[in-house]
Amino acid sequence: MSDELDAGDHGPMKRLNTMFSSLQEKFHRDRSDGDSTLPRPTAQVVTSAQNQSHLFFEYLVVVSLRKKRGEGTYEPQITYQFPKLANMRRSQKEEEEKSLKAILLFCFPEGVNWAPLTEYASETFSFVLTEVDGSRRNGYCRRLLPSGKGARPPEAYCIISQVACFGLFSKIFDEVEKRRQISMAMIYPFMQSLREAPFPAPGSTVKIKSFIPESGTEVISLTRPLDSWLEHVDFRTLFRCLTDEEVLRVFASTVLERRIIFMADELSTLSQVLHAVAALLYPFTWQHTFISIVPSVLIDVVMAPTPYLLGVQKNKLDDVIDQSDMLIVDLTEGAENTFITCIGDESTILPEKLQEELLQALCCRKDNSTSEELNKVVSEAFLSFFVKTVGHFPSHVKRRSGGQPGVFQIKSFCKASEPKASRQFVKRFIQTQMFDLFIQEVERQPTQEGFFHQKIAEYQQSKKKEKAKRGWVTGLVV
Repeated sequence: MSDELDAGDHGPMKRLNTMFSSLQEKFHRDRSDGDSTLPRPTAQVVTSAQNQSHLFFEYLVVVSLRKKRGEGTYEPQITYQFPKLANMRRSQKEEEEKSLKAILLFCFPEGVNWAPLTEYASETFSFVLTEVDGSRRNGYCRRLLPSGKGARPPEAYCIISQVACFGLFSKIFDEVEKRRQISMAMIYPFMQSLREAPFPAPGSTVKIKSFIPESGTEVISLTRPLDSWLEHVDFRTLFRCLTDEEVLRVFASTVLERRIIFMADELSTLSQVLHAVAALLYPFTWQHTFISIVPSVLIDVVMAPTPYLLGVQKNKLDDVIDQSDMLIVDLTEGAENTFITCIGDESTILPEKLQEELLQALCCRKDNSTSEELNKVVSEAFLSFFVKTVGHFPSHVKRRSGGQPGVFQIKSFCKASEPKASRQFVKRFIQTQMFDLFIQEVERQPTQEGFFHQKIAEYQQSKKKEKAKRGWVTGLVV
């Protein structure tokens, strides 16, 4: 899901490092230290990543817009933080302060030109901070108009966590917002209780007790989805913005690791769609630049020549329209052209028969289905696509003795692809970085387990039964 900047993608990484450094100078000229590296994660109280993995979150910040003296522009500032940057070594504190500057950037990606508002629709979105060492932290942000009278700028609540679970944190924001309306002091005991609670296993629930004046003690139940690999995803926004056929064209471009830009007015739409598109690739993982919401000061990232998935607000269209050899997707409701720019072959990348099967599978979803039901239909449809195209890979990994890594037999794998109409796609797909890293992991692991391998076994078993049935029928006819 601000986002992801993979350590292997050195060109865009260097470009963004430079942009972050420039941003820091722009926001904090008097405190700039000239270090152009991205911030690395540093613990607040618990300093080891292993120990932090069981925590709900690292910290919560409230970001407010403060008007600059003598200017008509606003500057984002952290007005509340829990827990504080205490009990840290100096080097840790400096690194964490860099992270906080990046958070300011992604909470208000539009820039500094804001006007006071009397009405503002609350919206929730997410981003990912990927560090140079490859570690990742998720940022969950809710923007809303603070309580008060008259026109005022919005403020943002942001939670940083190593956990990817959008629905869970959206509910946490509901509770934080409820307490903020009473008093800022009410946030502390709730977040402290949350921080001390054990993070639930997939399918499990944790109960948090919290006291609210005039309401008494409340018990808040927080449940993780059973399918933990989909807990950060909600496909509803993707299929609300795009038709099934359009989703397949986007999927085809993503599978071949092309440059893709999504455009919308709402930050929530951008973050939800980009995370949904990335989830369609399971069991493979997008390995390149991924920025669900590109801040205005980083818009030059669209010029990167390497693959990326970017979310850009619609008012920045003029900054991206001149780019070629990419797919630009307009997510705006009622857009005249969904694909502002395209290469032209998107509808022919996937094998025709498998495209038809995908469309048939997607038709099984119901209009009134829950998020979990929709996730199941969509994820299984695209997982089935990969099972049928590349699910025969285990038979083409030559295992060696002595604990040595296996060797993937590319030629025999491609030749064994069925039906033959799929071979052209397979030959293109195996050249991607996502497939290469997947196979490297397979070569290292002598035994393979997991949901994907389970589906492969089920598919192969059904093919054997079908083949045996055809042989039995043929024998009767003879």
